[in-house]
Amino acid sequence: MNYLIAVLADRIQAEAAYLALEKEAIKSTILGKGYKTADEFGLIDPNEQAKKQTQFMAIWLVPFGFFAGITFSLLTGLDTFAWAGEIGNHIIGGLLGAVAGAMGSAFAGGGVGLLVGSGDALPYRNRLNAGKYLVVVQGSEILTRQATRVLRQFEPENIQGYAAPRE
Repeated sequence: MNYLIAVLADRIQAEAAYLALEKEAIKSTILGKGYKTADEFGLIDPNEQAKKQTQFMAIWLVPFGFFAGITFSLLTGLDTFAWAGEIGNHIIGGLLGAVAGAMGSAFAGGGVGLLVGSGDALPYRNRLNAGKYLVVVQGSEILTRQATRVLRQFEPENIQGYAAPRE
């Protein structure tokens, strides 16, 4: 499946482009105020992706941090918390390691989710938030090429084609 996304300045242009595509028997979707939202269309929410990535990383980083903290405490023999005793020091070392693992998952997972997971979805969401409209065409490569020719006459702010990965 191929996608073609055109960014148009206002609702009138978006509707005109939609009608021109319809005359060519090309089905399209308008995203923007009064039409489908990014979430309804399925545009990836970068914040949601960051949350998922953080949770995924926490699953293995927190336990790893706990055991790394215990190992570090055992190897160094530090008596940081004299009131806790020998076993208490190792457990506190493990807990501090788990906290470090949680922080690592929050920073690395959130950053990775925002930078990698969003792809081009974030700029499109920003344009929708700025009051612009998107006209999206889904179909074969031939159909998206035909749609490109139709949409170019409306001088879109941006026009971009995508090929969805084959499963």
